[in-house]
This record gives sequence, C-alpha cells and structure tokens, in this order.
Amino acid sequence: MTAAPLPAHARASEPAGGAPTTSATVLVVGDSLSAEYGLARGTGWVALLTQRLQERQPPVQVINASVSGDTTAGGRSRLPALLRTHRPTHVVIELGGNDALRGLDLRMTEANLSQMAESARQAGARVTVVGMQVPPNYGAAYSRDFIELFARVAKKHQAALVPFLLKNVADGPQPTALFQPDRIHPNEQAQPLMLANVWPVLRPQLP
Repeated sequence: MTAAPLPAHARASEPAGGAPTTSATVLVVGDSLSAEYGLARGTGWVALLTQRLQERQPPVQVINASVSGDTTAGGRSRLPALLRTHRPTHVVIELGGNDALRGLDLRMTEANLSQMAESARQAGARVTVVGMQVPPNYGAAYSRDFIELFARVAKKHQAALVPFLLKNVADGPQPTALFQPDRIHPNEQAQPLMLANVWPVLRPQLP
C-alpha cells in the first residue's frame, strides 16, 4: 500500500531549505486527535509541541504524519515509508481510537501497534506509545482490554507510555466544555491539556 501524502500542516512543520541543523526529529503518527480535525491549523497539540521544540537551540523538528480516521492497520502500512523519508530519532504513536470505535478485534490492534513500535526501534528511533480509553458503554471487559493493550506494547518494546491522551479532558470536571459539537473530538481549549499529558513523557527522551 502506497503511503498517503502528508497533509499540508504536516509539511509546514518541516524546516524550509537552509534551516538550521536540528538536534532531533520527532515523527507523530496519529489519527484525528493529532491531525487537528475541526481545528484551526496551528492550534492542535502537535502544533503546540512543534512551537515549544522549535524554541530549543538547536531546535527539534516535528513531523506530523497524522491522518483523520486512521486505524492501527493504516498506520502500520504507512510507517515504513515515513521512517525512510524522515529518519526520525523519536516516534510518537497515537493510534487505536478508531479501531475501538469500529469494534475491531483488539488482538489485531495490539499486533499492529507492536509492529509499529518494533519497526521504529529497528530504524533507530525511540518510541512513545500514546494510550486511549473508550466510554463505558463498550462494556467493562472491552474497555479494560483496550486500556491494557497500550501498556503491554510499551513494555514489550521498551517504549515510553502516555497512559491516556485525554486525561483531564474526557474525565475532567466539565468534559463537554472541552469537546467539539460531535462530542468526540477535543476543541482548541483542550489542546494544551493534551500536550501536558504527552510532554512529561516525551521531554526526558529529547536531547
């Protein structure tokens, strides 16, 4: 399967020709939660991460290769080309939510994430797995199994783990205030909170 082209905002986050040398390259492979679905460009948590890391000297490059609607199977198929093209030093994997929304077999979800983590490590990158949760109406067993698979993948591949990307967003005191009208995608006000969940895990890995 041919890798999908990077969205415009992903390309925009890459340094232009003649940019100063970067100390690291962070590749984010995610779904709509990282692809700024329904948001103004430049306001998503990955864009906020990019701004923060570009202030470093030398700056850290961020490539946002997230695609709205993507599943772990889609990410697995896209990743090899992304690794060859960008040669990242760090890979952040934020996928799995759409697998759960579609009721896919979680064994396949785990296998796909595991292969992605392994491929990134073999390419020389440090890996961060970003966990998700599903609403309780999916059933206690399914919800528990979904939460646990991210930790298993991280442990198996010695990757860093963000337990829940939407901590203090979906489970905060006023969760509806932090979501778009579809009640699925976080709004602009939620993005700094999402970055706050990722940053303490990612920061110690960076130069």
